[in-house]
Amino acid sequence: MILYVNGDSHAAAAEAVNPHAFAEDDPAYFFSGRRPHPDNLVVSWAKQLSQTLSSALHLDAESASSNARIIRTTRAWLAERADTTHNVLVIIQWSTWEREEWLINDTYYQINASGIDHVPESHQQQYKEFVASVDWKKKTQEAHDEIWAFHQELKKQKIRHIFVNGNNDFSKIAKQKKWGTDYIGPYDPAQTYDALIRAQGIETVAPNSCHFGKDGHSFFHRFMLQYIIANKYI
Repeated sequence: MILYVNGDSHAAAAEAVNPHAFAEDDPAYFFSGRRPHPDNLVVSWAKQLSQTLSSALHLDAESASSNARIIRTTRAWLAERADTTHNVLVIIQWSTWEREEWLINDTYYQINASGIDHVPESHQQQYKEFVASVDWKKKTQEAHDEIWAFHQELKKQKIRHIFVNGNNDFSKIAKQKKWGTDYIGPYDPAQTYDALIRAQGIETVAPNSCHFGKDGHSFFHRFMLQYIIANKYI
C-alpha cells in the first residue's frame, strides 16, 4: 500500500524538531526548496503512520499551502498512477479557507491573508487588495463546494480517502453534506487537527507558533491509525 498525504504546514511537520518550515530555510538543505525539512519529516505524523502501516509514503504537503495547491498536486499524482490507485490511501489535511494559488510567469505562489507573502512586484497591488477584501463567509462556502466536488471525484474513481481540517472548520455552513467516514468532523470545531491535539493538553512548540512538536505528531499518528482501523480503510 502507498500512503499519500497532502496538506499544509501541519502535515509537513513544520517546526516539529527545529524552527524550519521549509527545507530551504536551512542552508544545508537549500537545494530542497519548499519541501518539509528532513529532520521534521522523520517525526511527522505521516511518517509515523506509514511506518506503523508498513506502507510506502508519498508526502506532498507544503507549508503555507492553499487548498488549490493541495487539490492540484493530489490530482496530478493520482493521474500518474491511474492503474494502481486501488493500492493507495489518500489522507488530506485541509488548509485555511482564504488561501489562494496564483500562477505568475509559470510559477505558483501560495497566497494568504497575512499581508506578508512574497509576490512579484507586478502583483503587489493585487495582493494588497486581496488582503484588504477577504470575504471569509464567501471563502468558506467556496472551499466547502470545492472539497465536496473533489470528494465526489475521488469516490467516482474508487480511491480511498480521508479528509481532516487543519485549523478552520465548516460549522457555519448552512447546507451540510453527508460525507460518511471520508471526512473527520467537517462541521465540528472540536475535530480539527489543531483542536484534537490541544484537547490532549499538548502545547505548540512556542507561544507564537501554531505548530506542534513530536508529541503532537505522535498523538495524531495514533488518532489516525485508530480511525483507519475502526472504519476499515485497510
